[in-house]
Amino acid sequence: MRTAARPLHFAGCVELRQTLDVHAHDERELMSRIAEVPADSIYFHTFGYFLRHHPQTTAYGNDFARWAALEIGDRALVERLAVVDPFAFPRLDALRDHLVSILGDHLQRHTVGGRLEFDRAFHFQRSHIVEVPLGLAAASLAEFRAGLARVDESAIYLHTVETRVRERRAESFTAWLADALGMPELAERFERADPYLTTLERARGRLLGFVDEALENERG
Repeated sequence: MRTAARPLHFAGCVELRQTLDVHAHDERELMSRIAEVPADSIYFHTFGYFLRHHPQTTAYGNDFARWAALEIGDRALVERLAVVDPFAFPRLDALRDHLVSILGDHLQRHTVGGRLEFDRAFHFQRSHIVEVPLGLAAASLAEFRAGLARVDESAIYLHTVETRVRERRAESFTAWLADALGMPELAERFERADPYLTTLERARGRLLGFVDEALENERG
């Protein structure tokens, strides 16, 4: 049985949210605010969406598309925002610029409605992610499989999304599989499997499938 050079320590996370004094009452204000809010807020409303969403909201992909659908009812804008995969952008600034470009183009092509009341406006937020050690470690692929199946969804988010985009104490599944366990092919499959337009639970199932195939290959 292959043994890792160092164990993987599973950790979950808790999201501490902060509401900013920044709001958008229509599509034009949304474009302006996206251009000026802190990068952490862009992260919260795109990558952070995967930590909070449920199966019924999966199709929106980010908070901006969800707001356009539920509060504005602008189907054309929803369709463009919902297909923005944040994992396709190397930096948050590139993601921000793309969102601004979508809104700018939409405003040139479509007549927008009136301003929304405050309670229906888009309220920008950001968050601080607190890592929570789970007291669970893996030193082999079989132990990793057992831990992956057992941990709560926040651990899937932390080790696959948060560690990919922002530096954390916790190690990404991809880095551990490649560097500690010496399985670069499996690590590459994990790297390509982002949770865009799916749930963390479904993402877990897909990752478990990759591990099961690898275990089967190891058994010969």
